[in-house]
Amino acid sequence: LFYRCRTEYENRDEATKGDETTRKQFHAFVLFLAELYLNLEIKGTKGQVTRAEILQEGLRELLNSLFSNPVDSNLICAVKLLKLTGSVLEDAWKEKGKNDMEEMIQRIENVVLDANCSRDVKHMLLKLVELRSSNWGRVHGTTPHTEATPENDPNYFMNEPTFYTSDGVPFTAADPDYQEKYQELLEREDLFPYYEENGADLPGHGELYFDEIDDEMDPEIEEAYEKFCLESEHKRKQ
Repeated sequence: LFYRCRTEYENRDEATKGDETTRKQFHAFVLFLAELYLNLEIKGTKGQVTRAEILQEGLRELLNSLFSNPVDSNLICAVKLLKLTGSVLEDAWKEKGKNDMEEMIQRIENVVLDANCSRDVKHMLLKLVELRSSNWGRVHGTTPHTEATPENDPNYFMNEPTFYTSDGVPFTAADPDYQEKYQELLEREDLFPYYEENGADLPGHGELYFDEIDDEMDPEIEEAYEKFCLESEHKRKQ
């Protein structure tokens, strides 16, 4: 498994520029590493439990590769990766005094302004920036002087990443149906647009899928999008 992962990782730049099948396989690898990073715990020499630092650095480079070739499918994978691990990665980077997440957000803003991707994907990126600006949807705990647990902190699960069902209903790890809802999230068509609900391939695959989507935004979203573009352009010129 280690050698297979290393091979996939070393070929990341080529994979993001490959054909649909190559990119689809690469995206599955990226999300596998994200899940591994969240769930693999390592005990330090002093008994403390941490996450694998090598995966933390690897995910940063995988994000860089995805943003370096900003086609729709790569950007969707990047959005999904950051929704899944963004809060944890930012906390880990801040502990080291790094501003890596700020750099990622800047790359996203540049993509929204300059990349030739669909409006739907740009909207996904804007919603991700909005999520991050709200501290990934987290609320600070009420017991700062003790280690928070589900028993002593009523906001414990509110500090976990927030996800949304296909109906837009938020849920976290506190939800009793978390595993079922999260699996549904992974299989949703808007995250893996290559398949219809019955599993059949969509005609044309890849970016052609997005050509079939109605590009019209409602007036409120379009106004917010244009405002964001103007503000970002002004900021960049300064």
